Amino acid sequence: MDYASLGRAGLKVSRLCLGTMNFGPHTTEEDSYAIMDRALELGINFFDTANVYGWKVGEGVTEQIVGRWFAQGGGRREKVVIATKVFGRMGDGVNERRLSAYHIRRACEESLRRLQTDHIDLYQMHHIDRETTWEEVWQAMEVLVQQGKVIYVGSSNFAGWHIAQAQEIALARNFLGLVSEQSLYNLRERSIELEVIPACRAYGLGLIPWSPLDGGMLAGMLQKAKEGRRANKDLQERSKPHLPKVKAYEALCRQWEETPADVALAWLLHNPIVTAPIIGPRTLEQLDGSLRALKLRLTKEQLKELDNVFPGPGGEAPEAYAW
Repeated sequence: MDYASLGRAGLKVSRLCLGTMNFGPHTTEEDSYAIMDRALELGINFFDTANVYGWKVGEGVTEQIVGRWFAQGGGRREKVVIATKVFGRMGDGVNERRLSAYHIRRACEESLRRLQTDHIDLYQMHHIDRETTWEEVWQAMEVLVQQGKVIYVGSSNFAGWHIAQAQEIALARNFLGLVSEQSLYNLRERSIELEVIPACRAYGLGLIPWSPLDGGMLAGMLQKAKEGRRANKDLQERSKPHLPKVKAYEALCRQWEETPADVALAWLLHNPIVTAPIIGPRTLEQLDGSLRALKLRLTKEQLKELDNVFPGPGGEAPEAYAW
């Protein structure tokens, strides 16, 4: 397993991050335990979850599963850099969501309880909160860091200017601020190349791409359908406008004798700003299958061919649309 620093932080994490969103809704608790155990065997030390995962309001189903796995002992907690998130609705009360200091404090305590740990390694704001000032957010995070309940703070789904604004105010408070941003990023969805990636580079944030396989669209969906596997109707419907590009992409992968999923992950990993794409395996087989991407090195010619299929926004702003 390869490891990288989490942005400008000294913390080292595996180049693949184990996403746990399937744990509970799609993967049984027993199978979730097996996947996490196998991840440790493979050297994956970076696990990502969120208080809303499990999709039962206020229950934190997935965090509870991870917590019960930690409680089995054997050094599980000590071997894992655990990342979770705050923002989503955790109850019916008007203050049981978003990023008020009130909710951040309460949500952190509840996540610690569910995860059965005394600290969160990376506490991520799941979305920007336009109703709460940065002074309030940072004051709440500073207290959690001072108490030892949170080690690092990250963001998720922030715009580039949000990152800049957050970091400038953190710097003014002599606070480390953000060390990472978790964004939607894959071969087909490259919007963050305009401003989010430049902001991450400028402020020393590690990029943690979510949906690296675009919800399955980059995972060989056409080949799977051909082999007779059950096709996801939502995926089929969503992919219709993109079928010509998907066909061209899968043809390239066949030509290179690589699986589409491996190529999609390897494309992300070639970008030095990317710390670790989040993989969300439902089975042990899917987890093991992700490892090939770590060894796959795409040539300049292959990267150019991928750009021809999925051209992205044309580079960074403003040159992408101006001069």
